[in-house]
Amino acid sequence: MQIDPEHHDGTSDATPGGEPDKRRPGELLFAVFLTVASLYLVWDAWGIENSFGPNGLSSPRSIPLATTVVMGISGALVLLKTARLPLDRTETVMKDILPWTVILFAGLLVAYGMALKTVDFLPVSAAFLIVAIKVLGRRSWLWTSSIALAALVVIWLIFRIVFSVLMPAGIVPEAELVQFFRTLFAGGAE
Repeated sequence: MQIDPEHHDGTSDATPGGEPDKRRPGELLFAVFLTVASLYLVWDAWGIENSFGPNGLSSPRSIPLATTVVMGISGALVLLKTARLPLDRTETVMKDILPWTVILFAGLLVAYGMALKTVDFLPVSAAFLIVAIKVLGRRSWLWTSSIALAALVVIWLIFRIVFSVLMPAGIVPEAELVQFFRTLFAGGAE
């Protein structure tokens, strides 16, 4: 990844572009979203009823309501502070805030979640890892596929065989693979 020396020096900095007195593109919209979401959660928490009697400090809604009220107040304070700052005109949303790789990976994660239930863990995870490593690593297809599949095998062995995490049934005959590895490991232990 290339660092743009006009905007960043390559170090981590929590302030936008090193300028605490300016607002980044999209920051005001994000502050509005957080405030509105927090206020919705306050309203939702208020709707939690105690089926055993009156709502008081020990009711089921007291902690969610207190938490969301603090979120709403914090969101409003951040929104007010952010709205007062002038916009930093040297940055753009697509270049500095939300580059194409972030948008691509957000889409990949949504597609992964949607395909996981209908297809299967192994092929969907293999496709996700291959695309992700290819985009980020910019290496050959052979190297990318080898690394992705090796990582997937290790992940699958650890979670499915060692920890016995149940995966939804799909197109891959996982039960037969699990039995093969269990027989293999049990045969070596005798």
